[in-house]
Amino acid sequence: MGRRREGRLVPLEADILGAGMELQAADGDFYGFALAKHIAERSDAAALTAHGTLYKALARLTESGLLESSWEESAIAETEGRPRRRLYRVTGAGELAHQRELAALRAQATAPAKAALA
Repeated sequence: MGRRREGRLVPLEADILGAGMELQAADGDFYGFALAKHIAERSDAAALTAHGTLYKALARLTESGLLESSWEESAIAETEGRPRRRLYRVTGAGELAHQRELAALRAQATAPAKAALA
């Protein structure tokens, strides 16, 4: 995991929030495996080294209020013959944190260009 700066997201957390918002817009709640698959398909995503890394990041984002989580109805899982899924939603605070992170990355990218012009 990248080094955490005060008030910033590490790249995987930003990827989770961005991909989560995309999945949420299309399907509502999302679950870890679908999120991992979506992140892997995104060309601009940070490398996902292991699913354990993903679930630890999901727990951190949930604890910090950037995601909400709940368990899926057991009847749905039983009908489909699989274990229950933990479902996630990006909160308003998560959307704002993602927007701030994108703005900070854009500012960081333009800072060297501005310094070269000076």
